[in-house]
Amino acid sequence: MTLFEYGTISDSESTQKLEAILQQCFNMSPEISGAYFQRVGLDNFRIIRDRGQIAGGLGLLEMGQWYGSKCVPMAGIAAVGIAPEYRGSGAAIELVRQTLKEISNRGIPISALYPATQRLYRKVGYEQAGSRCSWEMPTNTINLSDRSLPIQPVARSYQFHHLYQQQAKVTNGYLARNQFIWEEVIKTPANAHQTYAYLIGKETQPHGYIIFSQTAENNSRSIYIRDWVLLTPAAVRRFWTFISDHRSQIEEVQWHHSTVDFLTLLLPEQTAKISYSKRWMLRIVDLIKALEKRGYPQGLEAELHMEIKDDLIAENNGRFVLTVANGRGEVIKGGKGELQLEISSLSPLYTGLFTPYQLQLTGQLQATETALSVATQMFAGASPWMPDFF
Repeated sequence: MTLFEYGTISDSESTQKLEAILQQCFNMSPEISGAYFQRVGLDNFRIIRDRGQIAGGLGLLEMGQWYGSKCVPMAGIAAVGIAPEYRGSGAAIELVRQTLKEISNRGIPISALYPATQRLYRKVGYEQAGSRCSWEMPTNTINLSDRSLPIQPVARSYQFHHLYQQQAKVTNGYLARNQFIWEEVIKTPANAHQTYAYLIGKETQPHGYIIFSQTAENNSRSIYIRDWVLLTPAAVRRFWTFISDHRSQIEEVQWHHSTVDFLTLLLPEQTAKISYSKRWMLRIVDLIKALEKRGYPQGLEAELHMEIKDDLIAENNGRFVLTVANGRGEVIKGGKGELQLEISSLSPLYTGLFTPYQLQLTGQLQATETALSVATQMFAGASPWMPDFF
């Protein structure tokens, strides 16, 4: 018999216990877990107790996420870990349920995470919503040579934020990064000696940047691109030229993108391959806020009648009408309920991961032809992805 209690870390003993649980769950050394706790901040951890004993915990990261050129406040859930002796007891699902209730009470409309297992998170309303793919390619196959823009090294303390935001604004799924994420971007990984940063273009007129590290493993040397922003066609060509210029010493380049990488369109051959693919999940926490804070296609004027079922958050249940005009949405309760779906199935529609027709074919929604057409126009866009992992 269990008696769960949800709360925050209140003392050093609780901190040490949760650290020990996460070290075991994620195979972390004490040094790595200590640094992780410091970056996340003790105030941002939540724990679940069973009759006074800590059964597990997680990190709660307040950020934002871009959809339709608008930034939607988002709570990221990270490092969900349950002690082995409490697995199967219901501690994990209770921990996430209580966290979602807290997120709801704080007025944050959406929550995202990377799942170790989808089954747990689907039970509380999360669903696949976007991708993060690792790409790799031999450097000697790039064969681009365009040095019309200058490229210069900059310190890792350079203020990349303003350039990053320009790219984030036009990419569904990108994070409005907090300090924790930026520290992850600029840190040097354990298998590299140093992280390098270069500005593309003049300081007075930057076109983007690249942050990367170099590794040498098993007699193979590679560049791992930790972050990149490319804002103009000239910047994309300069980016590939810069990577190609390393080919005498570096055999391979690795980077992150979506499942379809438009940057590779400039390459002479299809030598770039996906080596790893992971989908992150999203949960709509406050339906009305989530729909109203998101952006929509300019020039579209339309009305979508929805009927939503949410077993956890009662306020999301029922019929709603989403009216879109001038790139913005307004939601009122009521309407005809022409598009019917669970709150979890709204996530891949909201982000644009799948079209309404695709979701209908997989049994995720039911809708009239008119509602399907309207929803397709409202949530149209490139496939959502993010370069960051948390």
